[in-house]
Amino acid sequence: MCDAVLQEARSWIGTPYQHRMSLKGVGCDCLGLVRGVWRAMQGDEPWDLPPYSGDWAEIGGREVLLEGLARYLTPVAVTEAQAGDVLVFRLRPSAVAKHAAILSAGDMADPRAALIHAYWGHAVVETWLGTWWRRHVVAAFKFPSPHS
Repeated sequence: MCDAVLQEARSWIGTPYQHRMSLKGVGCDCLGLVRGVWRAMQGDEPWDLPPYSGDWAEIGGREVLLEGLARYLTPVAVTEAQAGDVLVFRLRPSAVAKHAAILSAGDMADPRAALIHAYWGHAVVETWLGTWWRRHVVAAFKFPSPHS
C-alpha cells in the first residue's frame, strides 16, 4: 500500500499549484494532491468538497480539514506516522489546520524524512521534512486499504 501511495504521489510532482483543483499535471492544492492519491487508491471521492479559503493564517472556525480527513482516513499518532501517511499542519498557533502533505521518506523519527506537497507559489514538490515543518505537524492519517 505504502509503495502505491508514494508512486502515485510522486507522479503528481511538477503539477502547478491551483487552489481547490485536483487534476494531475494541470493543477492542485495540498488537499487536491491528497484527493488525487485517494482516487488512484480508492476510486471516486465519497464526499462533496465544501468551500475553503487558501488562507493559511485563518483563525477561529471549525477544523474542517481535520474533521474531513478523520472521516475518510485512519488517524494515527503523529509520532507513529510513516512514509505514505498524510500529515496535517497548523501554520500558526491560533490558526486552524490548513495544510496537508504526504510523508514520502522515513518516519517522524528520521532526520532525513521528506514530504510531498503543493503550496502556493510552487508546484507539487518533494522536500525535506525539516525542523520548521515538524514543529507545525498536528495530525497524521493513513489511507485505508484499497477496495478490491
